[in-house]
Amino acid sequence: MAAINPLKDVDGFHPVNVGKMTIGDPTALVACTPAGCVEILKRSGIELTGKRAVVLGRSMIVGKPLSLLLLSENCTVTICHSKTKNLPEITRQADILCVAIGKPEFVTKDFVSPGTVVIDVGIHVVADSSRKSGKRTTGDVKFSEVSEIASMITPVPGGVGPMTIALLMQNTIKAFKLQTTPS
Repeated sequence: MAAINPLKDVDGFHPVNVGKMTIGDPTALVACTPAGCVEILKRSGIELTGKRAVVLGRSMIVGKPLSLLLLSENCTVTICHSKTKNLPEITRQADILCVAIGKPEFVTKDFVSPGTVVIDVGIHVVADSSRKSGKRTTGDVKFSEVSEIASMITPVPGGVGPMTIALLMQNTIKAFKLQTTPS
């Protein structure tokens, strides 16, 4: 990662960009999937200030940066992972639940309180004998159950993925401008 020029790091993973994001530097190239999650919430009219956000996943690619971005939006943030004790009890306290745990359909309705906003970052191809192909695409959330009680839920596919691509293009333009604008 250190071999990449931070001004060309459109993925937003370079330690310089992570540091800039952490301190709120507007010149940071921010990781696209976490930024996309926040963008989905904002564009959906979800008020973030004062909300309790639970991020299920602690990766450097999604969980940690997403937690920092939500914190910068004035959410109260709890980070959980697969080893967290009493996980459903904690996730049920969320106004906003962001799931990036990397396990297909891990989050069921037992993890979610009615009215929670759910962002599903996961994407998996799983066996499904009812399909002609013998497989289907799913997320980290069991959509069929959770969609019945969540106030909003992102679909998989078609939710966070397209926003990630849009933010990648936005970072590409920002990187170009950062490199061509005189300081």
